[in-house]
Amino acid sequence: MDESRRVALISGASRGIGAATARELGRRGYHVVVNYRRDTAAAHGVVHDIREAGGSAEARQADVCDGAQVADLVRHVHADHGHIDVLICNANTVNPPFEPLLSLSWESFIGKVGGELAASFFLTQEVLPAMQRRRAGRIVYISSTAADWVGSVAAHSTAKAALNTFSRHVAAAAAQHGVAVNTVAFGTVKTDATAAVLNEDLRKYTEERSVLGRLLDAEDAARAVAAVADGFDVAIGQVIRVDGGYDVLDQQLHATAKFFQ
Repeated sequence: MDESRRVALISGASRGIGAATARELGRRGYHVVVNYRRDTAAAHGVVHDIREAGGSAEARQADVCDGAQVADLVRHVHADHGHIDVLICNANTVNPPFEPLLSLSWESFIGKVGGELAASFFLTQEVLPAMQRRRAGRIVYISSTAADWVGSVAAHSTAKAALNTFSRHVAAAAAQHGVAVNTVAFGTVKTDATAAVLNEDLRKYTEERSVLGRLLDAEDAARAVAAVADGFDVAIGQVIRVDGGYDVLDQQLHATAKFFQ
């Protein structure tokens, strides 16, 4: 067991933002624990990529919405490596139901909200105590600017808003013990998970309102997460918006902007 090696545990790291973040932290010298729920081949593919680039990684299966599986996952990581320096709560536990609020079933609504919180809750409760005892560690929650949206996204927005608030409670409890907790809230990111809802009209609309002139991709997101996880010492309990400048440019393009120029 190499106690000096930094260890990062990333939930939902077999694809998308999680996989890209795993590769980025691998490049930064972390031993990366690639958590996945079902896709064994994809998870081992991420591990292979990290090792091929000269890094260190392993794949660990667990459903992070299941408290017993999370406890087992964290126990094994601690047994093998002695500590966890960085926890990235990223897993997309339930695909959000995109439908009008009045036709949305309670089961669909609470399934998304409950799944979003369960994964972060169980991981936090298992990882944070050891970080507090060591007086060192970083936790980063992956959220979305959808927390501020209204429309046919009630379950998704409520889930992300709840996660943002939860993260601030964790930050308040952790900060006095030397553990930094923050949330990164992404705008639209081009991944396989967003492909189903990112039609051509929405893509074009978003690109036109991005300072970058394009959608963020998983690698853009990974660099932002890694920056918060691997540095950024002055940020504690923040919800950090990363949207390619969409919010400020959208407001500038909005018709009411002329009254404030």
